[in-house]
Amino acid sequence: MVSTAVVWKGSLILESAADKLATYYQLPPIVQGAVIEAVGSSFPELSTTVVATLIHGEFDLGVSSIVGSAIFNILVIPGLSGLMGKRLTFDRVLVYKDAQFYITSVTVLLLAFAFSLIYNPVANTRWQGTLNRPIALMPIALYGVYLFLQQQDTVEQQHNQKHEQLSPDIQVGKEWLRLLFSLALIVAAVEGLVRSAIGLGNVLNTPNFLWGLTIIAAGTSLPDAFVSIRAARKGQGDVSLANVLGSNIFDLLVAIPVGVLIAGASTVNFAVTAPLMGVLTLATIILFTMLRTNLVLSKKECILLLGCYIVFIGWMGLETFGITNWVL
Repeated sequence: MVSTAVVWKGSLILESAADKLATYYQLPPIVQGAVIEAVGSSFPELSTTVVATLIHGEFDLGVSSIVGSAIFNILVIPGLSGLMGKRLTFDRVLVYKDAQFYITSVTVLLLAFAFSLIYNPVANTRWQGTLNRPIALMPIALYGVYLFLQQQDTVEQQHNQKHEQLSPDIQVGKEWLRLLFSLALIVAAVEGLVRSAIGLGNVLNTPNFLWGLTIIAAGTSLPDAFVSIRAARKGQGDVSLANVLGSNIFDLLVAIPVGVLIAGASTVNFAVTAPLMGVLTLATIILFTMLRTNLVLSKKECILLLGCYIVFIGWMGLETFGITNWVL
């Protein structure tokens, strides 16, 4: 609980600094939501992979926390944003462009896991493979394409707008220092979350990845939730959704591969990751189907999204106590 509170506080500082820097550099709202705030609010997930892999040697814990965070982002954050904010309407271009790229991101990460099993199988195991650096570079390269597309959108929008005088109230150097301080604060807090998950797994004799999939995932997703809910209360549906999609794209294409790049190679249990990626894909289809209906997220649809997440958590509870064994 203390670590989650520190993650939240650090993320507030990070969001404030990133928002002022984005204003200073005159970035458009959608790019600010999809890249600046998304990467900033997703830094806890990135830290989870690095800390779990580098310090504790628990790559599966890092993967499960990020996939769990992505599921939380897709189901819970839009649901809460729609219930706590104003009526959410979305731009057709955002739904089609970012949604399609997000689905591509899920596919590429799943391919990376499959390639590790096909080309680098672990001896004397059935569903485990080694995810090495060359394979991990695949999703990172795709994220480079995503940044290029966002950069082109920025150039086009700035070209169509008149040059505005920069705000004299923004002290760039100070904001960069605040940004770096918040990043260090988040890393320390995430270390506490990872230790808590490992400790709960040992005390309750349950797999660590299940706690990463639920407790760490929810704790590290709080910054994303606050960013999107705040935008929803202002009636900025596009910014709210762009933050969710941008955060998940960063989590899947960068946060997981970075842990592999640091460790050199990590073992992936495809029997565990494939069902979880399947749940994420199903959650994605549900959300995008709702978004396509008049480009509006209704209150009933928001409640349905939250209900789907409750069902997911219930399933994880059944797995934890051995009532079902579809994943374990």
